[in-house]
Amino acid sequence: MLPSVSLIIPCRNEKNFIAKCLDSLIQQDYPKKNLEVLIIDGMSDDGSRDIIKRYSQNYSFIKILDNPRRFTPVAMNIGVKNAKGNFVAILSAHAKYKNNYVSTNVHFADKYKTDCVGGIQITMPNNKTLIAQSITLALSSSFGVGNAYYRVGRVRDPRDVDTVPFPFYKKEVFQKVGVFNEKLIRGQDMELNIRLKKAGGKILLHPEIISYYYPNPTTFKNFFLYNFKNGFWVIYSFKFAKMPLRLRHYVPLIFVLSSPLSIWPYVLLSLFFSSQIAIENKDFRLFFVMPLVFGARHFGYGLGSVWGLIKLLLPIK
Repeated sequence: MLPSVSLIIPCRNEKNFIAKCLDSLIQQDYPKKNLEVLIIDGMSDDGSRDIIKRYSQNYSFIKILDNPRRFTPVAMNIGVKNAKGNFVAILSAHAKYKNNYVSTNVHFADKYKTDCVGGIQITMPNNKTLIAQSITLALSSSFGVGNAYYRVGRVRDPRDVDTVPFPFYKKEVFQKVGVFNEKLIRGQDMELNIRLKKAGGKILLHPEIISYYYPNPTTFKNFFLYNFKNGFWVIYSFKFAKMPLRLRHYVPLIFVLSSPLSIWPYVLLSLFFSSQIAIENKDFRLFFVMPLVFGARHFGYGLGSVWGLIKLLLPIK
């Protein structure tokens, strides 16, 4: 008998993406009698709720729950609390999922006897503009994201990792290590995975599990701010939890602090990878745009980490 699965989707003002996300879940080859989709809505006011309600009226396995506090980790915990499945997955409204996504997660979780499983995240452009495409390429490049295997997609065999996108947990994981830390605005999934690994749990990345992610920022400014916030929470999270993350999370901080010495090597590396991307995509414009996007990625993240460090060490409100 197939196990039951609960798919939890935190959502707030996602009218441009939520239908695409839900359509991909409706098309899953997993039996719908063994599936529930819980959309935890942070009181959306852009029409998202109306879209979700239409889906919930047409498909009994899709349900909407309210998240009046609006924070993502709160939504995750509401979903975990209400989930009835043997497996609980935390998904994104900004993504769509291959039609065997659920079945492959269940299969490999059972085959490898792992506590958490996930796969490859293929980043897709939010729109057809050059900037949106450049952001997508930066988030898929080893220069842009380091050794985050699930992002760069260069994984041929299953491997043990520290985190995966859209994690697919056994339900008992939350009884074993607790739920998501609601004080962490970002990075709450990484922090839970750290607790899981410390408790002897296993996290598996399998290349046959595939999702397609659409990043929200589509301009230089928004991409810079997106990375600034991520960099801030990587450091500031220490105020609320022990977060011994991988080196890749701290490289932008080290880079910014040492930038007078490292700026020229960085420029050369940026130009090298930008030229490589331009050649691979047969678009010479990328050679001029990619260095700016990489800069927004690395300087934004690094400066955010610097601000997080300042707020962590000094009594600044």
